[in-house]
Amino acid sequence: MPHAIFFHHGFAIHGTTDISRLGGPASHGCIRLHPAHAATLFALVQREGARNTTIRISN
Repeated sequence: MPHAIFFHHGFAIHGTTDISRLGGPASHGCIRLHPAHAATLFALVQREGARNTTIRISN
């Protein structure tokens, strides 16, 4: 899981190399991103700090 950001009980936002499956279920509940997008988000969280980052999931 490249560029993983864990946020709740083992769930994470992370990159995936299987980009053809983006947008469909493929994991136990993680949020999968294109590798370039995951790298950008990961860098932002590193720069700002995990304590200054809030992840909100809504449907």
